[in-house]
Amino acid sequence: MSRARDQKEFWTGIWYGREKPPVPEWGGRLPVALVFAQPPATALSTLGWQVVWRLLADRPELAVERFFWEGGDDAPRAYDSGRPLADFPVIAFSLNFEEELRGLVEVLDRAGIPARRAARGEGWPLVMAGGPLAFLNPAPAAPAVDLFWVGEAEAGLDGLLAELARAADAGRTKAQALDSLAGREGVLLPGRPGPPARRVLAAGAPGVLAAPGCSCFVSPEAEFRDMFLLEVNRGCPYGCRFCAAGYVYRPPRHADIRTLEAAVEAANPQKVGLVGTALTDWPELLPFLRWLGGRGTKFALGSLRADGLDDELLEFLRRTGTRSVTFALEGASRRLRRAANKNLDEEALLDAVRRVSALRFNHLKVYLIVGWPGEAPEDYEELGGLLARMAEAVRQGQGGKRQGVEHVTVSASCLVPKPWTPFQWAPMADEVALEWALGRVRALVKPLRGFRCMLERPGPARLQGLLARGDEAVFDLAELAARPGMGWRRALKAWEGDPGAYLDRERGRDEAFPWECIDIGVSRDYLWREWERYAQARPSARCAPGNCAACDACGMGGWLEAGG
Repeated sequence: MSRARDQKEFWTGIWYGREKPPVPEWGGRLPVALVFAQPPATALSTLGWQVVWRLLADRPELAVERFFWEGGDDAPRAYDSGRPLADFPVIAFSLNFEEELRGLVEVLDRAGIPARRAARGEGWPLVMAGGPLAFLNPAPAAPAVDLFWVGEAEAGLDGLLAELARAADAGRTKAQALDSLAGREGVLLPGRPGPPARRVLAAGAPGVLAAPGCSCFVSPEAEFRDMFLLEVNRGCPYGCRFCAAGYVYRPPRHADIRTLEAAVEAANPQKVGLVGTALTDWPELLPFLRWLGGRGTKFALGSLRADGLDDELLEFLRRTGTRSVTFALEGASRRLRRAANKNLDEEALLDAVRRVSALRFNHLKVYLIVGWPGEAPEDYEELGGLLARMAEAVRQGQGGKRQGVEHVTVSASCLVPKPWTPFQWAPMADEVALEWALGRVRALVKPLRGFRCMLERPGPARLQGLLARGDEAVFDLAELAARPGMGWRRALKAWEGDPGAYLDRERGRDEAFPWECIDIGVSRDYLWREWERYAQARPSARCAPGNCAACDACGMGGWLEAGG
């Protein structure tokens, strides 16, 4: 059952179980298809998409309906009403992962709508896109998209759609509606000349996340079953050089505990999943968890920094039923971690492992990345020693009764150099090198009792790298992959482009990038200096909390001031 709204800044309603929101009437409203080009389970566990649905569904000028995509040859239809996609004058895609480019093409193609913007002519529908890919690298999707929303949805996306509704109601053509939006902050119109589109941020005091995202669908169909997702912080102050989220979501901001408490009181969920890039940096984490425990609400956390776990927090987590803890190790050696600006204290990590085991947590997960520029066999020899020390720390924590951590999972993924990070100049390791590194991880883990591996495959990682770093020519690949019976693997064989040109070379300092059609606020000079510091294995200081204007090391302070 939907629960009545009493926190307007959050909440249109929350839908539990398999219940669906009411289908909006179209009379006098602009029909908007909100498309998540993956199965419902993924969409229902993606917080950003739910934030957008809530914002748009709250506008009386709009009739918003949900679309998901599970592949196939059938025409896509609205999840709630069954209306065909081709009936909607505005089709808004939420693009979260690079591989969704194929889904974007499939959805339009199966609906009988030309996938390429140029083939659709002047008439409606207007195809727009937002989400992380819209301000990481919109270029590969640009041939299909009329308008990209660049930045945070809370910074005016609903107002932009309301303006489109007025344009449609006045009988304006799609081209006239787009003309009226040219030059607006947060708007990128592909194919039109102009300065880079400036990313937009939700308003708020420095360092404060004024409108944290929260779920509007709490469903057993979701990947995070029956969980109310709640955003604790956005952005990350540590500046790990491989992590796009640490750059494209600057400045780092924390939610206020009272705001989150109000969201939980309004939703009254059984379980809360805390979402954020730096959970243990939030000073109110433990008080909030205690508050949740006091009202009988279960919770789940993502990856934690080992140096942010004091005894009080660990003891509380275990006492309230948490059985698994995840640490991000990232690089195989101290040299690689230092170069990546992953400032991990090994002794703090080992101490955290001992304490986790002593407190009788059942499962420890460790994340590792392979394929770093300049990686060498010596780095993996050092990793072997660290893993052995971790195994010993587990045993020390178990004590004489051997009760404590029973399973350690080492998950290894392949480094994908992303836009808007210092690694945008870096080559990506080839499949041979990645297979070698993954094989070394497997060999190092195998003799350790209670340890097991989960290893990413290099092929899909290389595809992600190609799509992440591509230009508009990569759209041809997506069109091939979207053909019935093709998929990415066959499409790569048929594609006339050269993946190596995008992946296998180090870029020159002054080489232009296709993603520089947007302006995220972090200066190119700063990113280049960070790339040089990677080569020198020199760390950089973390962001000063809530004080961009005083710091301005990355250019964000001046950028924020220029934006008013």
